Amino acid sequence: MRLFTLFLLWPLAEIALFVTVGGAIGLLWTLVVIAGSAVLGVWLLRSRGVRSAAEMRRGLTVVRGGGLGQLAGDVLVMLAGVLLILPGFLTDAIGLLLLLPPVRALVILWAARRVGDGIRAHTARSAAPSTGRFGEGRPDIIDAEFIEVDHDTPRSDSARPPSGWTRH
Repeated sequence: MRLFTLFLLWPLAEIALFVTVGGAIGLLWTLVVIAGSAVLGVWLLRSRGVRSAAEMRRGLTVVRGGGLGQLAGDVLVMLAGVLLILPGFLTDAIGLLLLLPPVRALVILWAARRVGDGIRAHTARSAAPSTGRFGEGRPDIIDAEFIEVDHDTPRSDSARPPSGWTRH
């Protein structure tokens, strides 16, 4: 429900900011700011994305000691680029904030804590006794029947050519 509310309120906030800021600085400057932020976003995606992909391909992210923190920082800079490309003052503000290293560090720390909490909660649920509901507190068990196929005995339906599904 929170995600639905976010998707509903986000465009309304962007429209309100367009009207307010556009009224204060004028149409021409509004268009210049939006176009300039889009150009900055494209440049960020191209430069950081290409460099990150090349470093990951060569394995330099881990060798330089950056590890997952460096990779997460690169992902956040690329997210900032995407937010800058999207038209709107709110997305531009969040994109510009993500370009600041202290803000990126806080976001990475917050995400690491959330992932850690999720792992701990999942581990606690897995160790809990079974509640009788499928998949909760026990491994998934699938009840099935099978037939062993002996490849040495001839098939009874040898009159038909084998299909692609049964060819061994």
